[in-house]
Amino acid sequence: MKVQILAAAALLASTVSASVTLPRAWMTINPDDKIKKEKFKGETRYLTWMADSQIKRGVAPTNAYTTSACYSGIMLAYNATGDSKYLNYVKYQLDILLYPAQDGSIVLYNGSNSIDDIRIGHSFLDIYEATGKDIYLKAASLLKKQIDGSRRTPAGGFYHRYPDYIDQMWLDGIYMLDVFYSRWVSKFENNNSTAWDDIANQYDLIDAGTTINKATLGLPVHGFDVSKKSVWADPVTGAAPHVWNRAVGWYIMALVDSLDYFPASHPGRARMLKYLQSISDAIVAAQDARTKGWWLIMTPGYEGKSGNYIESTGSSMFVYGLLKALRKGYIKGEKYRRSALQGYKLMTESFVSESKPSGELNLEWGVQTGSLSSNGTFEYYASMPIFQNDLKGVAPFMFAAYEYELQK
Repeated sequence: MKVQILAAAALLASTVSASVTLPRAWMTINPDDKIKKEKFKGETRYLTWMADSQIKRGVAPTNAYTTSACYSGIMLAYNATGDSKYLNYVKYQLDILLYPAQDGSIVLYNGSNSIDDIRIGHSFLDIYEATGKDIYLKAASLLKKQIDGSRRTPAGGFYHRYPDYIDQMWLDGIYMLDVFYSRWVSKFENNNSTAWDDIANQYDLIDAGTTINKATLGLPVHGFDVSKKSVWADPVTGAAPHVWNRAVGWYIMALVDSLDYFPASHPGRARMLKYLQSISDAIVAAQDARTKGWWLIMTPGYEGKSGNYIESTGSSMFVYGLLKALRKGYIKGEKYRRSALQGYKLMTESFVSESKPSGELNLEWGVQTGSLSSNGTFEYYASMPIFQNDLKGVAPFMFAAYEYELQK
């Protein structure tokens, strides 16, 4: 019996030690691949580290704005390195959305009435510009048609979603719709002065509706309700009660990205630059003196309140917005650069962790969500869960890392 037991143990040991080598799968980065950290000008290259890590983790091939934002970050890794694996990955993911019809229609897209769903148009334009294939342009054109048919407030502002949020404009929606709107018009309708007027009007309306409360010290609140009927709406102004950091982050990103396309000759551009200057000043002033990050709820007086914390996704957005605005000459001054670089240091030293031994870079301290479908209270925002590697943080982390490389 003892001999049999020893023989069985020996067989098991030999089986375990001779592990099977699996064939490589179709994925760009396979599950058992180790992520390698690269260097850029003597420093860790966080752009490619995060892009490779997220590709390995996988991105569900949907038309969600979170997915599209992540694709944009991966495309920045392609722009920075020229490595075709990044382009091919995004193309493959988008091709899934175009299957099986292969006529430019998007799987599960049914003429949405949500501004959030327009963001995927950027990804289709990216691959159209990289390949020249009309199928991606046809897909992007569906999102432009959604803009053309979107419902509006009496002043012409886009509803965040119909019929759920009638008469409401949110900072998030400016990023989801108006950057793509600007890009489309710049590329295909550049002489359409009515469209440029319309885009500028969105920024005029959101600025007026969200900065009306001087107690926020120039920081815009999450959104406003023209009808003043929402549970969170101020009965006089219609404004939401709190400054949520990620909403502010979407807005500064919208400004710096839309300005890439906005005509220099249009009077709306000067107004947008004024809004960018104002929000940049407010963001720098709101930076936490000790950590150099930004609080989840940025409403003045709520810093350090129980439930509030220094949050990663909004902080990454601010770093991106400030660095890009500086690079493009939209703002000038050492205080902005100092603030952005301090924030970047926090991003890359305190907000991230490394999986061992596989090497993936993880983003921590990211709030899962925040919405004005709620009561808009501090308690609501503070109660939202913290997620690791939420794409709403992974994407702006890559955006910020890209801008950091450009200023090196």
